[in-house]
Amino acid sequence: MDITIHSSFLPQDDPEAALSFYRDALGFEVRNDVGYEGMRWITVGPVGQPDTSIVLHPPAVDPGITDDERRTIVEMMAKGTYGGVNLATKDLAGVFDKLQASGAEVVQEPTDQPYGVRDCAFRDPAGNLVRIQQS
Repeated sequence: MDITIHSSFLPQDDPEAALSFYRDALGFEVRNDVGYEGMRWITVGPVGQPDTSIVLHPPAVDPGITDDERRTIVEMMAKGTYGGVNLATKDLAGVFDKLQASGAEVVQEPTDQPYGVRDCAFRDPAGNLVRIQQS
């Protein structure tokens, strides 16, 4: 089988703040920016990796979501327990310094984990956990 990950999805509740984090702080390129009925779906991805993207989407707009489910999603986003992504870089210290300087919320400074990786963690503006490991 030849399967790759094309897109993953993370909720965003402030498109401009999401752009500031993913485009300006992380250095991802914007691949698509689509508006519909006052909402925005923004596709970003690492430069030089056109086949891998993250779609930053409005939370809880999927058809069939109940009001209770929508409320739960919004509550989980506010706590930072709804979405997340793991990234990798050859320069963990440099990426950490750049994100910290951008004002991103630091969850964990670079740390050697007992399971064999060195990583750090931030929250994006919507509360999603972004872990970055040394590659």
